[in-house]
Amino acid sequence: MAMRTQEPRARHERYCAEIELQVRKLRDLVTSGADLSATVPTCPDWSLEQLLRHTGGAMRWVELNVRTRAKEEVPEADVPLHEGPEEQGNPVALDAWLAECGEMAVATLREAGPEAPVWSWGWEHSAGFWARRMAHEQVVHGADAALTVGRAVEVAPEIAADAIDEWLEIVEFVQRTMPHDEAAELRGPGRSIHLHATDTSPEVDAEWVVELTEDVVRWRRGHEKATVALRGPLTEVLLAFYRRLPPDGGELQVLGERELLDFWLERATFG
Repeated sequence: MAMRTQEPRARHERYCAEIELQVRKLRDLVTSGADLSATVPTCPDWSLEQLLRHTGGAMRWVELNVRTRAKEEVPEADVPLHEGPEEQGNPVALDAWLAECGEMAVATLREAGPEAPVWSWGWEHSAGFWARRMAHEQVVHGADAALTVGRAVEVAPEIAADAIDEWLEIVEFVQRTMPHDEAAELRGPGRSIHLHATDTSPEVDAEWVVELTEDVVRWRRGHEKATVALRGPLTEVLLAFYRRLPPDGGELQVLGERELLDFWLERATFG
């Protein structure tokens, strides 16, 4: 079933379960002997250990915001063990810390439920916002980690489709509410992008149309002719849209004006 058609509590639980799954995958990399000093190809400023510490720290930060029902952003400096274990390069300590990060975040999100009021930087101020954000954060950074060690990236179709929905919502929100030069550059007349997953069932409805108008960026699910189309397996479409894969890599195809897709990918990097 598509995530957007589920009732809020079922969606919330699905996000919590996805966080648990992604944390298990990250911990498996650590305990299986992955080189923690390896450079992450999709985030070249980070080593694998820095990536893992970032993901764990994000979960701890969200957990504290949700547990305290924060009315304004909690500073990262106030988050206990936000940076991870003191010793660098210790897989045992890193694994234990990641396990605790995931357990704390999921337990707090489940206890709160989707409607608990919590500060957020986005369009919705609730624990449900953060469950969704953390699920997709873990999916994308889990892909970063998998690509670092040469593992295949596998994402459940309903989660991958929802992650694309959320990224488009972020772009739409930023260009509508925040002064941002790159966001403004996305707008212009008569241009559109079509995303088309080729390997999903009709129930997932994994096609999108993004319209770049003079006033706003609009998007919707659907199959329509556009200025440029990105076609391929859903997980690869997701990773390309998040700039984790080149848009013509793997089984992906770009049809139409490639320059417009590149223009979008260069500018839709905020959020």
